[in-house]
Amino acid sequence: MRPPATTPNGSPSNSTPSRREFLAGTAAAAAAASLAGPATAAARARQDATIPIALVGCGGRGTGAAGQALSTKGPTRLVAMADVFPDRLEASLDQLNASHSHRVDVPAARQFLGLDAYREAIKCVSPGGVVLLATPPAFRPIHVEYAVSRGCHVFMEKSFAVDGPGVRRILAAGEEAGRKNLKVAGGLMSRHYRPLEEAVERIHGGAIGDVIACYAYRMHSPVGFSPRRAGEGELAHQIRNYSNFTWLNGSFLLDWLIHNLDVCCWAKGAWPVSCQGQGGRQVRDAADQLFDHYLVEYTFPDGTRLMAEGRHMDQCWGFFGDVIHGSKGCALLGEGVTEPKLYRGHRPTPKNQTWKYAGPPCDHYQAEHDLLFEAIRKDTPYNEAGRCAHAALVGIMGRMAAESGKMVTWDEALSSKLELAPGLDHLTMDSPAPVQPDARGHYPVAMPGITVAV
Repeated sequence: MRPPATTPNGSPSNSTPSRREFLAGTAAAAAAASLAGPATAAARARQDATIPIALVGCGGRGTGAAGQALSTKGPTRLVAMADVFPDRLEASLDQLNASHSHRVDVPAARQFLGLDAYREAIKCVSPGGVVLLATPPAFRPIHVEYAVSRGCHVFMEKSFAVDGPGVRRILAAGEEAGRKNLKVAGGLMSRHYRPLEEAVERIHGGAIGDVIACYAYRMHSPVGFSPRRAGEGELAHQIRNYSNFTWLNGSFLLDWLIHNLDVCCWAKGAWPVSCQGQGGRQVRDAADQLFDHYLVEYTFPDGTRLMAEGRHMDQCWGFFGDVIHGSKGCALLGEGVTEPKLYRGHRPTPKNQTWKYAGPPCDHYQAEHDLLFEAIRKDTPYNEAGRCAHAALVGIMGRMAAESGKMVTWDEALSSKLELAPGLDHLTMDSPAPVQPDARGHYPVAMPGITVAV
């Protein structure tokens, strides 16, 4: 079965679209928007209402998301916060009070700690409020499900799941949100970066011909690792270093390359049907689970390829972005490329440049929240859950292929029953961590040819 494509609002369709179908769908959505009538009295009242917000996950990205949500048009108020670490919640609250004090009202009674703290924070804004979810990705499906069950709109930071069962839970929660007329936004902010949007529109319009090859890169210095704090338990230590443990972040390939994997699939107008790849831990010696390099080859339904390359090593060539080759030209774009450009031929030199963005500046982190809150206030459809879940699956299937050394299909990854952390719904801060160090303090690392990933 072909992997489902997505409609302009991010919901799954039944087949991978041709470029013509993709453009027709986009045009139809624009036409529908232009036919919308004037706001009713109820809609005007909704636009003037104060929208309560709860923040679940108070690290840097969560704090940033809260600031952006509080900067949208119309009255908003942050009323509840949740995290597993009191120092992070306190630091986040201090920062938000300093920048948005008139929109922050989070007394001690609405500051919640622990792995079940999300429930209490969400209850403070349900139904009808907005929940910002920015914990490590392993917990995203659990939190999205609960927010939707309580009738809340959702902003969910990437990545959205770490395994096939998690992806299925996000898809199901997104469908339930649709039935309840709830809005769901996902943290793939590149989709709302106007320079990139315009570049992809031009690619879909044939500016570089038919897309024949895509390359996604994230190459930079090593991912950091924090030593265990005095008195900190094993589970807390791993959560604080969530980027270093596969059960929490789904791998470097997923959590760090997801934006550019998504952009390549967006430019192509399709999701991959299979992949194979490799990776390993060649230089890294930190006590964690990270591979320090990945190379995964994806195949699209028409047989063209996407190559994804990730490396975090010192003193090596670095690049963060996407290169798209078409039958008549190429494009340099993606997360990490602030100025997307199109070129004739396949050499991206200044003399071959045919287009670069000339419009106003765009803050895509702010734009994704502006769009979500506008949809809530105007009560227009907005649901990115399906598209975000599928983007996560691209990274997940790549990790499965690289870590096992096997070819993995889209259907195998989506239907996989393998959970990276079984029983996560019932985990408490007193529970044993899902992975444990051995006698030398080393954690299990995937071994291609031996590890079972599907």
